[in-house]
Amino acid sequence: DARNYGWEVNEKLDFNWKKLLQKKTDEINRLNGIYKRLLSNASVKLLEGEGKIVGPNKVEVTQPDGTKLSYSAKHILIATGSRAHRPPIPGQELAITSDEALSLDDLPKRAVVFGGGYIAVEFASIWRGLGATVDLFYRKELPLRGFDDEMRAVVARNLEGRGIKLHPQTNLMELVKTDNGIKVITDHGGELIADVVLFATGRLPNTKRLNLEAVGVEIDKTGAVKVDEYSRTNIPGIWAVGDVTNRMNLTPVALMEGTCFATTVFGGESSKPDYRNIPCAVFSIPPLSIVGLSEEEAIEQVNGDVLVFTSTFNPMKNTVSGRQEKTIMKLVVDAETDKVLGASMCGPDAPEIMQGIAVALKCGATKAQFDSTVGIHPSAAEEFVTMRSVSRRVTARGKAKTNL
Repeated sequence: DARNYGWEVNEKLDFNWKKLLQKKTDEINRLNGIYKRLLSNASVKLLEGEGKIVGPNKVEVTQPDGTKLSYSAKHILIATGSRAHRPPIPGQELAITSDEALSLDDLPKRAVVFGGGYIAVEFASIWRGLGATVDLFYRKELPLRGFDDEMRAVVARNLEGRGIKLHPQTNLMELVKTDNGIKVITDHGGELIADVVLFATGRLPNTKRLNLEAVGVEIDKTGAVKVDEYSRTNIPGIWAVGDVTNRMNLTPVALMEGTCFATTVFGGESSKPDYRNIPCAVFSIPPLSIVGLSEEEAIEQVNGDVLVFTSTFNPMKNTVSGRQEKTIMKLVVDAETDKVLGASMCGPDAPEIMQGIAVALKCGATKAQFDSTVGIHPSAAEEFVTMRSVSRRVTARGKAKTNL
């Protein structure tokens, strides 16, 4: 890309992996220091150790030196997040998870990623972007299950276009340590050698060592803490927020849930999280971002017809560089009310653009209001307010009535 923007780039490019990791560690330490100061300034007492619930209103903390401390409180909030899941296959101890992926001593030259979600797609993009060969294995026909199917297909094409080798509907069966690396054996009988194998096969709620059964806190079959719409467990005085509840596992959602908990318990005002029109992004290369309903969800939930507007084009960054990688945008609209039900985009700057679109959807924007908005030129974002032609009209049963 740089050459076509006028830069004279030498064939040899040096990259310092250890410098990047040190910068990453420095930034994490800086952020941790900020969080600790915020807690201290708010008169919060921070206890470092392993906590578990030993009674309806009692928590025991085992400090690093083994000392045990007990604390009683009217309210206990469980916010212990989740942990990476490892599939139980022979040799699974040879693989890493996202916890270790940015702490490797050396940048891998050959990487295998197993999984089709956020973490799998993002790390495949990172390692490929840094020059490694990457093979991505996942169980479904397309990566990113739960996202709009049309956008999933676009992401898959883009990953392949960047040189990532996709292996859909393929499981890993065994990992074997060899002198040349890790031998990966698939359920189709395929074999390849990798320097690193990343398991990105989901996360599990982090509840195993909390002693919840001792006080009768209900959990589901995945280990998630069961809560009501206000984040209350079945035991009075015990609450839970974030990934440990396995509702919508996104960092900003956990923050929203925590804020609602604080408002309800200490602000004197009942407040429950609103999960409608929450934007999210997959930081693939290029990124995918969505807000609201996918086309499939809209067809399932809307009683009448659904209008689908799409725009596919070469973003200006790519027309100059000559990169053959299109941006695609999509709006899903209720035909009867003209209300925009969902928006999605795959292309440069998609997360930044979608955050603004999310505000519009939160306010109940109609397609007419999108149409009457003047776009910023030249930007990719202006496409969202210039899409006039219906790509297709779909009934609630999912049968296309009109294709334009």
